[in-house]
Amino acid sequence: MLLGLGLSVYERQWQNTATIGGILLLCALPMLVLRRLEVFIPPEFELLAIGFTFAALFLGEMTDFYGRFWWWDIALHTTSGVLLGILGFLLVHVLNAAPRLDLHMRPGFVAFFAFCFALAVGALWEIFEFAMDQLAGMNMQKAFLDDPSGLTDTMWDLIVDALGAAAIALLGYHYTKRGTQSFVERWIHRFIAANPRLFRRP
Repeated sequence: MLLGLGLSVYERQWQNTATIGGILLLCALPMLVLRRLEVFIPPEFELLAIGFTFAALFLGEMTDFYGRFWWWDIALHTTSGVLLGILGFLLVHVLNAAPRLDLHMRPGFVAFFAFCFALAVGALWEIFEFAMDQLAGMNMQKAFLDDPSGLTDTMWDLIVDALGAAAIALLGYHYTKRGTQSFVERWIHRFIAANPRLFRRP
């Protein structure tokens, strides 16, 4: 991205320069904010989030991977469903584990919440794409001659969002029910151990 930024400045492509600069800031912002708040996030999750941002914004938009590879958008939405499912599972499991909150949620509800959380965020993103297309004249819904409304793209996005979220929800349910640890569970326990002040009793 730095190489692309330098090339854009050299060629005086100021719109690309601003876009790449925004992408770099977006990648760095969570780490800067979390460090300031003294909140630890497992580096694997940070790496996945940054990798997703890079693939979606830099490779997808700046180098037109969306146009060059028909499956790029589908792969990214599936990945976003997985990431958001992990985040939803993390949120509700942390609430379940916090001593200051007297919550005892069953594994089935935790998995269901993770699935619904991921799908809800995916739906909000589709609303955002529709709004940008209508208000700013963009083509985020990938409307083409065979699908001028962009409906097919939107539905496939939501379907693969749901599949990715369902995979994480089922994985989380299976491991939580059995009492063994998945990689999601290990991240959660590392998060709890590294952020004790968030889980102290009042």
